[in-house]
Amino acid sequence: MATDVATTAPTSTTAPALKHRMSFGRWFKELGWRHIVGVIGVIYAAFPIVYIISASLSEKGTLTGSNKLFSQVSFANYAALGDTRFWQWAGNTLLIASITAIGTVLMGAAAAYAFSRFRFSGRRVGLTTLLIIQMFPQMLAFVAIFLLLIALGNVVPGLGLNSRVALICIYLGGSLGVNTFLMYGFFNTVPRELDEAAKLDGATHSQIYWTIILRLVAPILAVVGLLSFISTFGEFIIARTVLQSEGNWTLAVGLYNWVSDLLEANWGLFAAGAVISAVPVLALFLYLQKYIVGGLTAGSVKG
Repeated sequence: MATDVATTAPTSTTAPALKHRMSFGRWFKELGWRHIVGVIGVIYAAFPIVYIISASLSEKGTLTGSNKLFSQVSFANYAALGDTRFWQWAGNTLLIASITAIGTVLMGAAAAYAFSRFRFSGRRVGLTTLLIIQMFPQMLAFVAIFLLLIALGNVVPGLGLNSRVALICIYLGGSLGVNTFLMYGFFNTVPRELDEAAKLDGATHSQIYWTIILRLVAPILAVVGLLSFISTFGEFIIARTVLQSEGNWTLAVGLYNWVSDLLEANWGLFAAGAVISAVPVLALFLYLQKYIVGGLTAGSVKG
């Protein structure tokens, strides 16, 4: 009798587990299809990256010769970059993108703080105007920018055509708008009681802004800086219009020039330059990724 009890007891305890085990059809309907979509998305996103890396390692210098991935592995294209102006273009790009990102953050934060904390006539109209202006791409004005720089260069040569300073000023001129609106929403999530408590302690608006507010809104500052850096790093049309000499080109302009002539295009060299060009953006993205989700979502909670 004891033996019968011992043999039947395990089946009674495992019965609930077997009873509640999810069937394959139910698992696929609730969870499985998500895994399939995720795998397809990863393959779709990763294949161009794998292909361009394979092309950069091919000595043939053509994209059609790289259809067989990694059929050749050679670092000749990377070594050949040293005989070009690639590293000079990389320095120009990093300088322009970094200054633009820092300027965008400072200008956007100052504007967002003013719209968030002060009450003045035209406040809502100003916010709406900034948002509407950003609906029109900056490239639509490149003809006007070109003519303006020609005239400005006759007065101030340092701000005319072929000037990196002029290009930075153009980028900063279009940095307000969406960035300010995004930062404005994040600034509104910071309690005003902190400002009032600091004022009671004798702090000025400047001290409150630099020592309290900016530290609390660091996530949105990182997001805006990252987005500005990425957009400036890969911008082509305005950079090609403003920068005339090869020594002042950015990476986008320089790499395009390598493949603009289809008869003499060196896609292997282009691919190697493109792979190296992605490293700064990827490194900055990985460094700031902890701020991205929090910065974007918190700024949309309270506007």
